[in-house]
Amino acid sequence: MKFTATQIAGILEGTVEGNPEVEVSKLAKIEEGTPGSLTFLANPKYTSYIYSTEASIAIVGNDFVADQEVKPTLIRVEDAYKSFSKLLEYYNQVKLNKSGIEQPCFISDTASYGEGLYLGAFSYLGDNVRIGDNVKIYPNVYIGDNVTIGDNCVLFAGSKVYSDSVIGNTVYIHSGAIVGADGFGFTPNENGEYSKVPQTGNVIIEDHVDIGAGTTIDRATLGSTIIRKGVKLDNQIQIAHNVEIGAHTAIAAQTGIAGSTKIGKHCLIGGQVGISGHLTIGDKVRIQAQSGIGRNIKDGEVLQGSPSFNYADWNRSYVHFKNLPKIVQAVNKLEKQQNNG
Repeated sequence: MKFTATQIAGILEGTVEGNPEVEVSKLAKIEEGTPGSLTFLANPKYTSYIYSTEASIAIVGNDFVADQEVKPTLIRVEDAYKSFSKLLEYYNQVKLNKSGIEQPCFISDTASYGEGLYLGAFSYLGDNVRIGDNVKIYPNVYIGDNVTIGDNCVLFAGSKVYSDSVIGNTVYIHSGAIVGADGFGFTPNENGEYSKVPQTGNVIIEDHVDIGAGTTIDRATLGSTIIRKGVKLDNQIQIAHNVEIGAHTAIAAQTGIAGSTKIGKHCLIGGQVGISGHLTIGDKVRIQAQSGIGRNIKDGEVLQGSPSFNYADWNRSYVHFKNLPKIVQAVNKLEKQQNNG
């Protein structure tokens, strides 16, 4: 699809300097711009590229002042980075704006859906499924019995939503993600063999949640596993049964959260973090990558290490960790001097 400078300026509420009818059909980094591409300049470190880029259109801030000739048509806006992000969002909406029901697919007689549905080939809608308006379901998606999905959701190819899950509005579930699989519940007997504990609960995902590719969210043993409003989950995260994640918390890839742990609001959790079960983690907690959490965490704590401890203490200790061989040598030297003295 192609857009003119005039159309883009209209979307961004910007002003055009140059040819208003020049067209672009792709996006590019400013240092890699080619004819027919759109780029932006937000970081002053990249200013030199505005004079050499071959991009046809560049989004710049109102405060940008050129000190030599600029080839691209400029679109001036209040904030170049925010405007480019807005344009990316608009581009995604246009790109994902599919509709209609492809064949073959299966829709139960008791399932219902709203206006603007896109249902890709080989998808499955089980009994009593309820789907809102403008939902996009890509090929090979499985939606089990009694699932409810709100408006404006996107389920990418190959994602799976098990029975009884409840999904809010504007939720994005990426390929390979699984919502509502059984929690890891087994009890050992006297012979060391394991019997499965039935997982009879469900998963509730509130509005504006993003779930990355390959992420798994287990159903509760009893009650619900809950992902609150605005949570952002990266790829390949494991969330166990009866976990609750507070609103607007963001979690990076390969983090594992064990059963029944409660995580607060506005937390930032780095990649490969391991969190034990039955813990309470407060609001606005920050956990650095590869940390191991085995205790309750108060509001606002910043943690690193495995097992984790206070971030500032960890940084001070790390200086000594690096110098440990030298310290050992010094101690050995002092002991030798003392013994020889």
